[in-house]
Amino acid sequence: MASFSSLTRPISESSLISLKLGDQSSNSLGFPKHIVFSRHGFCSFPPGLVHIQLKPSLAIKNSYQTESSIGSTVLSEVPILSCSEAIERLRTSRETYKSKEQYLAMYSSVFGGITTDPSAMVIPLDDHMVHRGHGVFDTAAIMDGYLYELDQHLDRFIRSATTAKIKLPFDRDSIRRILIQTVSASKCRKGSLRYWLSAGPGDFQLSSSGCHQSALYAIVIQNQSPPDYSGIRVVTSSIPIKPPQFAVMKSVNYLPNALSKMEAEENGAYAAIWLDFDGFIAEGPNMNVAFVTKEKELLMPEFDKILSGCTARRALVLAESLVREGILQNIRVDKVTVEEGKNAVEMMLIGSGVLIRSVVQWDEQVIGDGKEGPVSQALLKLILEDMKSGPASVRVPVPY
Repeated sequence: MASFSSLTRPISESSLISLKLGDQSSNSLGFPKHIVFSRHGFCSFPPGLVHIQLKPSLAIKNSYQTESSIGSTVLSEVPILSCSEAIERLRTSRETYKSKEQYLAMYSSVFGGITTDPSAMVIPLDDHMVHRGHGVFDTAAIMDGYLYELDQHLDRFIRSATTAKIKLPFDRDSIRRILIQTVSASKCRKGSLRYWLSAGPGDFQLSSSGCHQSALYAIVIQNQSPPDYSGIRVVTSSIPIKPPQFAVMKSVNYLPNALSKMEAEENGAYAAIWLDFDGFIAEGPNMNVAFVTKEKELLMPEFDKILSGCTARRALVLAESLVREGILQNIRVDKVTVEEGKNAVEMMLIGSGVLIRSVVQWDEQVIGDGKEGPVSQALLKLILEDMKSGPASVRVPVPY
């Protein structure tokens, strides 16, 4: 039987196939009769030549393709690329599209170092985080050369890894040093750090038992878009919320979150709000939610069935100063009904990405007077001040 190594050449040059186009019509190909393709490989038949009549191919487009884009992606041959050729094509491909984000540095424990070349910021396809979703991640903001709440996010990161049964490839202090060094190599003074821990590469099986070691990845992202803190509209998500066992950890299984966000955008809203299985308000797709009642009470849903947001917890601490100033009367973390939420005088989303974002409308219900509320604005100011001049417990300097 012919060797599979012969398939590394274009089919027209392969010894497996005899092409006699000069003797046949333009729609006919000649194949050795003793070779037939099947779903499992090759089968043998008596020698001879079998002619196969080719019919015009039919391109089926999806909802994202236009007629012109179909024609432009048809390939007569698929090239076999060397490693350097593949990297060069990846570099060229990246140059063809523009993004609002720049990727300034990446660390990978797989190659044991940091790269500042976006073309090299890749992970193995057999990593179980890629094909099985067996991974966790977290983030930290970079503000004026400091990492904001790095230790709080790192603690949650390790808790998520424990829940996901992923062993740390290094101890906590080593991971912390790697993250700081990655930001240092990026020279980024304002942006975000995102990092992942996966079960690691090894195979394409379901269990991670074949993975020789877990893998740590980190990337520094600089967003070119100006910040926007204007009031937004939200809707109630029809996408089921993740069960508490998975909702409380920050895993890479973000398909429900992505679908929820897309549902909101399709309805002209910024985000969709999840309700838990008992009908109480839970969270947004990647942010917590909070309310201000008519009694001037800051009300936030309990964290027992949702992700414990680091920014949300920090906001609760900072909000204590608003109680002392009389802007708030009380702070409460409790179960929150939809009726309580929609009847609140203020509603806000809280997260490391949005910081504090006022919600002016939920579904058809206008929140308060339909404008950004004073408590939301005061909390945003407190968070920004904390990021720029807060205590050492929330600001880790980066040695550039």
